[in-house]
Amino acid sequence: MSRQELLLEIQQIEFVLVELQLYLDIHPLDKRALNQFNQNSNRLRKLILQYESQFGPLLGFGFSKSRNTWQWINEPWPWQIEEGC
Repeated sequence: MSRQELLLEIQQIEFVLVELQLYLDIHPLDKRALNQFNQNSNRLRKLILQYESQFGPLLGFGFSKSRNTWQWINEPWPWQIEEGC
């Protein structure tokens, strides 16, 4: 999966999770929605790990670890990546 494809899928799942979170705030007993939230949350974690292993840190503020050196500055930041990169 390319950097662009991976970022797009991460963004799509983040959107789904925000929508499910808002829904669950109003319908906390909906087991189907809770199951969807948990499945998407697990998928998001895997995608972020995949992105970071291939391209470097995705999130700042201590959410993403750097390997041997400080990697945050080595690649374009996610919001700097343009279509076709």
